[in-house]
Amino acid sequence: MAEVLSQNEIDALLNALNSGEVNVEEIKEEESAKKIKKYDFRNPQKIAKDQLRTLEIIHENFSRLLQTFLSGYLRAPIKISIASVEQYAYSEFNNGISNPAFLSIINFNPLSGQIILDLSTNIVFAIIDRLLGGDGGGELNTIRGFTEIELSLLKGMMTKIMQLIKEAWENVIQLSPTLEKIEINSQFAQIVPPNETIALVTLNVAIGSTEGMLNICIPYIVIEPILDKLSTKFWFSNSKKEVSEKDLEIVKKRMLETSVVVRAIAGSTKVKVRDIANLQIGDVIKFDCDNNLINVNVGTKLKFMGTPGTVNNKMAMKIVNVVKDGENDNE
Repeated sequence: MAEVLSQNEIDALLNALNSGEVNVEEIKEEESAKKIKKYDFRNPQKIAKDQLRTLEIIHENFSRLLQTFLSGYLRAPIKISIASVEQYAYSEFNNGISNPAFLSIINFNPLSGQIILDLSTNIVFAIIDRLLGGDGGGELNTIRGFTEIELSLLKGMMTKIMQLIKEAWENVIQLSPTLEKIEINSQFAQIVPPNETIALVTLNVAIGSTEGMLNICIPYIVIEPILDKLSTKFWFSNSKKEVSEKDLEIVKKRMLETSVVVRAIAGSTKVKVRDIANLQIGDVIKFDCDNNLINVNVGTKLKFMGTPGTVNNKMAMKIVNVVKDGENDNE
């Protein structure tokens, strides 16, 4: 956006031009000169901002799905939110992983290649604590690896999360992600060369009072075939799905099977409290009805007029008239 000059700055510029202090030709030469932009060849920017924004939308959906799943799976309050979506070289991500780590390597079928889910160890131990009957609030005082039983429990949980990844990406591509393996040493999780560009999605995760991060490492070579679909324009146009005849029939069937409250209101009147207190057996309360028709309400809306009667020794109501919108509106 162009800078807006104040009136004093404009006057000073005009005076400088008139006095010869500023040369108009020099200003034109500066404007016509080519602007140089710095480029880091060690960290090439291969993913456009619009595509990163689409990845953010996808993982906002994933974070909601994961929050709902973990809340039920662990029976604990879970909060998950997007922290950032950036692109880095894979070496920057890999060098920042602590040991021991909890790295889930996932095959991103039908796309060729793998992605990594890096979950903070304090969150992992809180999950284990909840799965084994604890409250998930215990703090880990010593750094240690994971036992075979713990890894087995975590592998079962991560296998269930594969469906959430599939659902989060369904507007872009129909994935069939599978859990390849779980690594606790980052040196054995070299899925791409160190200088390869990756998209790094960071989620904040909180289980009760325990907070940590979930890093999702998506290599550029994995999503390269679908980069044209990773745009907000494609996302929103593809998210508007047409309603099929089958969907309409399902909605209609469910609506017809919905239960509603129907009330027949015989009438109403106003009676003083003194009269109610003095009521005796055999007294008659007269309703303020002008005719013999009784209002029949569906929910809170007046829909029919009818006359009372009996059918098979049960009280019943015979529908005499259907009330259209605007007619007999006495609510």
